[in-house]
Amino acid sequence: MPDVMPCPAGQPLDQPVEQPKERAGRWALLRRLPLRQILCLLPLLVVGYWVVQHRSLIGSGARQMFTANPYWLLTAVATTGLGWVAVSFARQGTVLERLPARRLFATQFAAGAANHLLPSGIGASAVNIRFMTGCGLPPARSSAALALYFLAEATTRVGLLVVLLLVFPQALRLGPLLPESVSGMVVAGAVVAAVVLVAGVTLIRPVRRIVVKFLRTAMADARSLHMRPSRALALWGGSLAFPLLQAAGLVAVALALELEVRPAHVMLAYLAATAVAAVVPSPGGIGSVDAALVIALVAAGAPVEAATSTVLAYRFITVWLPLIPGALVLGGLVRSKIV
Repeated sequence: MPDVMPCPAGQPLDQPVEQPKERAGRWALLRRLPLRQILCLLPLLVVGYWVVQHRSLIGSGARQMFTANPYWLLTAVATTGLGWVAVSFARQGTVLERLPARRLFATQFAAGAANHLLPSGIGASAVNIRFMTGCGLPPARSSAALALYFLAEATTRVGLLVVLLLVFPQALRLGPLLPESVSGMVVAGAVVAAVVLVAGVTLIRPVRRIVVKFLRTAMADARSLHMRPSRALALWGGSLAFPLLQAAGLVAVALALELEVRPAHVMLAYLAATAVAAVVPSPGGIGSVDAALVIALVAAGAPVEAATSTVLAYRFITVWLPLIPGALVLGGLVRSKIV
């Protein structure tokens, strides 16, 4: 009687059975694929797709710069570069270990491009976690360092906003732009979201266990860091300098385009707009930040057309101009196994 190979469960009778040699050949083919080279090119391809999709917006921002004061535009470019330096100091301040300075700066520059892949800063967070774990930090401590950075950055940003609101209480006139019904809906939505988040953490035991363990690690690291003056200064100094430099960049662009709004009011408009836009998850803040900035500048007294031109030029300098170089750096970091 001839040998008959049994048919595996679920395998149709009219289909040939996959031989072990064929399966091994497929795995060998997959292993020969240049996976890391593909991952290196992926950020550049995605960024290129974003550029094509938003080419009209990029063109509008570039055209606004031809009529602007070049010296103020160079100031905006300089403040953007210094912003990456400030973030690097803040990131170093979240860990006790000394991170390689050049790689840390390159990672922050590349994180800007990664932010366009995923919403709400997830891309930058993933890049930084990969970088810190590659430097030898355990995943739990890398996550705690990331949370500490977000806490410090949000605290300093909101603190600056509150101070400017107290000093210039009449700088933003939102009444004609946001009716009371819309404001009430925004506040109600924020309250409901906070209640749902707290209830989920409190009632779901696995989530509560993870959150408690994470908070213990974060608090222990925070206490250790604040016993080192150099780390505390880097954390809070970098976190304070970053939004100030971003706001200064918008002020420089406003001066370059001769926007008739006081610089302090422009800074207040920037801080208020970015605080509101952070609630809307969009890759790179595209759409949410742009709209919030235009509304805030109009509320500060700028005409709609001038406010739109200022925001387009500012976003061209801070987002679109470093996008492709950032994608190239990100691909290089992936190829070098730094992230």
